[in-house]
Amino acid sequence: MKPVLLVLAAGMGSRYGGVKQIDSVGQHGECLLDFATFDAKKSGFGKVVFVIRPDIEKDFRERLFDRVARNFDAEYVFQTHDSLLTASEAEKSSARTKPWGTIHAVLCAEEKINAPFAVINSDDYYGREAFATLGKYLSSISPDSNDHAMVGYVLGNTMSKSGSVSRGVCSVKDGYLESIVENTKISYKGDGIISELDGKEIPFTGKEWVSMNFFGFSLKAFERFHKYWDEFKASSIGELKAEALLPVAASDIVKNGEGSIKFFTSSEKWFGMTYPEDREIVKQEIAKKIQSGYYPAKLWEH
Repeated sequence: MKPVLLVLAAGMGSRYGGVKQIDSVGQHGECLLDFATFDAKKSGFGKVVFVIRPDIEKDFRERLFDRVARNFDAEYVFQTHDSLLTASEAEKSSARTKPWGTIHAVLCAEEKINAPFAVINSDDYYGREAFATLGKYLSSISPDSNDHAMVGYVLGNTMSKSGSVSRGVCSVKDGYLESIVENTKISYKGDGIISELDGKEIPFTGKEWVSMNFFGFSLKAFERFHKYWDEFKASSIGELKAEALLPVAASDIVKNGEGSIKFFTSSEKWFGMTYPEDREIVKQEIAKKIQSGYYPAKLWEH
């Protein structure tokens, strides 16, 4: 059974200032997500499922989905702040307007996923090699396997000159993930890289392995995701900004002895759409890849 690609595209884009998921960066109006789904299809994935907000549905269909769906098996689901909440939970969180983070997004798409699946952000460029690696791995495991995977990137290859980035810093042993520590503010400072964590500055070398939310899971992982989500709701249902994070839940699989996460690596240089200034950089990087023959000038036939 071919694996499924799950794309988390319901983010609010507060730093970017717009709907970055469907901003044009290609030569024929393609979005960054066009290139991700193109790479996934080439790497053996059988279907793509997008998680989006209802308010961007019309633009999403016109500027991305309808084009992708003509060339690839594609579906989408909605994520809202009251998705998967009981009436009581929705009432307790009624002051909240934003969705609940990446685990919430994954669970919103659960009914559409019938095979081992990979998860990506909508605003990051991962590279075809990483899709090929995870596609091959996910094709080899059973739906109820306890063996999961991820692709890690070198921190220095994932920085933005436009501002700080959020990265999960990974601890790895013998090719398997041990833990992920979320760092929400990593930035350049002078000649170095620092993270602001709990009011302290932590120096980094730039050679650390980090998570870019590119995970591969069997269907078994949903058991942990539901437990994590239920625990999260119990502690945070009244909070306006708390988020249920996929790297934390993935790390819990390992911490609780419920499975392993094989750690694949990529030397690909990241680029993405975090800040408005990033769009021109992304367009230039995509143009270079087209010029080199890595991508055709026009991705899709239709």
